[in-house]
Amino acid sequence: MEKDSRRDFLKKMGLAGFAMPMVSQFQNIKPSNKNAKKLGIALVGLGNYATNRVGVGLEQSNFWEVKGIVTGTPSKIPDWKKKWGIEDKNVFNYENFDKISKSKDIDVVYICLPNSMHREFTERAAKAGKHVICEKPMATSVEDARAMIKACEENNVKLAIGYRLHFEPFNLEIMKFGREKTFGDITFINSDFGFKIGDPTQWRLNKKLAGGGPLMDVGIYSIQATRYTTGEEPVSVSAQFGPVTDPSRFSEVEESVHYQLDFPSGVTMSGFTSYKTNVQRFNVACNDGWFELSPAFGYGPLKGKTSKGEMDLPIVQHQHAQMEGMGPLFMSDKPIPSHCSGEEGLKDMKILMAILESAENGGKKVML
Repeated sequence: MEKDSRRDFLKKMGLAGFAMPMVSQFQNIKPSNKNAKKLGIALVGLGNYATNRVGVGLEQSNFWEVKGIVTGTPSKIPDWKKKWGIEDKNVFNYENFDKISKSKDIDVVYICLPNSMHREFTERAAKAGKHVICEKPMATSVEDARAMIKACEENNVKLAIGYRLHFEPFNLEIMKFGREKTFGDITFINSDFGFKIGDPTQWRLNKKLAGGGPLMDVGIYSIQATRYTTGEEPVSVSAQFGPVTDPSRFSEVEESVHYQLDFPSGVTMSGFTSYKTNVQRFNVACNDGWFELSPAFGYGPLKGKTSKGEMDLPIVQHQHAQMEGMGPLFMSDKPIPSHCSGEEGLKDMKILMAILESAENGGKKVML
């Protein structure tokens, strides 16, 4: 799409200020040359998300081919090599990762590691001359997020954050409702996302690795949805930790958090996130109606309805939609659009850190 026509399209859809790509723009796009080289991608960390979500999403891609892997578990290597035809020279571990700079097959790395490792491997990838997609949350501190952006800028590589729902039809639709004021001005938003966490030894319950509990892991989805639906950034936050009912499991990270965001227009958002409660919804009250998603943010199938009826939208594999949307962005010589850039990840980090600061100080309001 040419620059002017894209701007007209976004303006028509009420998205000009946010510049979020519509998933339908990318579903039928293919490289102009049938024999054109696809982007070579290496997955860093071969856990469940990389294997069963991103890896599956990359199958039958118009833009991507898995050319490399980075893992600390040798037993995982044979299956990946067989499935994707990966050469030995493109198999790395965390110690020799920097040798990825010598691989001409790999254009982009996708970091699917615990949160605290995002900065290190983003910086190392950037120094190796590889573009980066980093899973959310971007980091475990504002300082680390800024360092990641700086490293990519200094090494002239692109940095995107794996915001899969920026390419998912139901979430794009609620964003459009908010921007176009389909149901009038937004007055109040409520969003809850939590689940009952399993294995007590997993890294998500380790503060050094995760940076926090459910807020960092799934609360971020509610914050993102509120921001891209209102098109605004919060001006203040307040928050309260919920009671700890399982001290052995939650000795390092919070069990739950209630939080409130205030926006310039007067919209207030109330959020809740937990590792002890199965809940997933996003509700928006407006002057002339309402809209909601429930389930809202998980892997699907998502469902939505409005005061006018059910939302009838396609069900997609989220990571496939994400990677097909991101393919043209990495093939282009233009910067990554703001909605899935490192700068977007930094905005989330500032809000997440402010929420934790408020909760740690008994709910005292923190200005942003």
